Parts: sequence; C-alpha cells; structure tokens
Amino acid sequence: MRLQKTDPNLVLLIADLKKSSRENGADIWRDIAQRLEKSNANRAEVNLSKLERYTTDGDFVVVAGKVLGAGSINKKVTVAAYDFSESAKKKIAEAGGKGISIMELVKMKPNGTGIKIMR
Repeated sequence: MRLQKTDPNLVLLIADLKKSSRENGADIWRDIAQRLEKSNANRAEVNLSKLERYTTDGDFVVVAGKVLGAGSINKKVTVAAYDFSESAKKKIAEAGGKGISIMELVKMKPNGTGIKIMR
C-alpha cells in the first residue's frame, strides 16, 4: 500500500518540481521532489550551525525539509526550504541572507546549477 500525501501544497510542489525537472533538464529538481515524497520522519531538518559550516557567502542552498534556528549564521546565503522555523528565518535575514520557498529558487535558477543540497 502506498501512502498519499495529504498536504495539497506539498502535492502541488512535488508535481511542479517534477515538471521543472523535465522542462529544464535539471535532475536536481527531481531529486528534491523525491526527497519531499518521503515520510515526514525521513525529511531533512537542518540547523543554522550546519549552514554556517558548509556554505560560503553568496551560496544558494536547498533543504528538502525544514530549516531550524539552532546555532548562528554569519554568511549571506540564499536558503530555499519547504519550511522554516521563525528563528531560523529571522537569523538568516539578520545575516544578510534570504529564506525563500523552493519554487522561488526554481524560478531564479531553473537549470539548477550552483545549488547545494543540505540534508
């Protein structure tokens, strides 16, 4: 038995990511869609301390899950995620970065080049 996602926003996001992958020949969007199809327990939860450790100024990062506010970040990065904690979004903005939706990142970089995946 295959479980179906019940969140209509998530179902739409997964379909849009797969469509963008086909249209732009960008495998990264199909990869993110497949990660979002997994159960909530297997979805990524990334703390700001991890973003601080593995990114540099100007990076584009995608998280197929939630960004949490533990730790601090001092780099100007653009982070796209399915969800953000309030403190994480605030700290990213205070560091000069941006917290955006995954579809906003798809529109900014449709071919998916130069994007880091965090898990």
